[in-house]
Amino acid sequence: MSDIPLEYVHREPEAESESAVFVLHGRGADEQDLLPVAEQLPGDHHVISFRAPDHLQGGYTWYQLDLSGGGLENSQPHSAEFRRSLDIVAESVDAAVATFNLDPDRLGLLGFSQGAITSFSSVLEAPDRFAWVVGLHGYLAEDHADAEPEGIKGKPIFVGAGTSDQIIPAARSEDAAERLHDIGADVRFETFNTGHGIGQGELEAVVEFVEEHA
Repeated sequence: MSDIPLEYVHREPEAESESAVFVLHGRGADEQDLLPVAEQLPGDHHVISFRAPDHLQGGYTWYQLDLSGGGLENSQPHSAEFRRSLDIVAESVDAAVATFNLDPDRLGLLGFSQGAITSFSSVLEAPDRFAWVVGLHGYLAEDHADAEPEGIKGKPIFVGAGTSDQIIPAARSEDAAERLHDIGADVRFETFNTGHGIGQGELEAVVEFVEEHA
């Protein structure tokens, strides 16, 4: 029986490796959703894709949305549920490191939408936990907007956005990128001619980023 709190899918690397990529899917998806992206990343990595804790229609969600600020495009995470998910992601990463004998200095984090929002806050809470972070079509939650943690300086973070994304507008992702840059992270921000999804150009940019930093 696994000691990892979250349900997950694990893909072993072709060659022996202590490097890993942790994957956080978007709202309404599941742990299978981003595997085609993660499996195209360069290098020999364990791919560990977590399932969010709560059911949502045919998939899962990391938290419910606070829509008090307006529509979906202005949403924020429900604070208590967001706190719970941040904690369980951290616990699951640490448990996976022990379970699969991973090198804690060679861990990457890849998130999309809610998974990206969770990824940005996760690295702000514990910058030393991840060597690099990719957050696609997400924003920086208000709960962490003022965070200035030690250890964030020079942290490689890729922020991707879609120019036609009406769920999480590119401006929100750009704001996250600017804030992360302002507190010292090594941020690469790019927009792509897509909606709320990952196109080929975005995938190629992520692959290039990981090749440089993993």
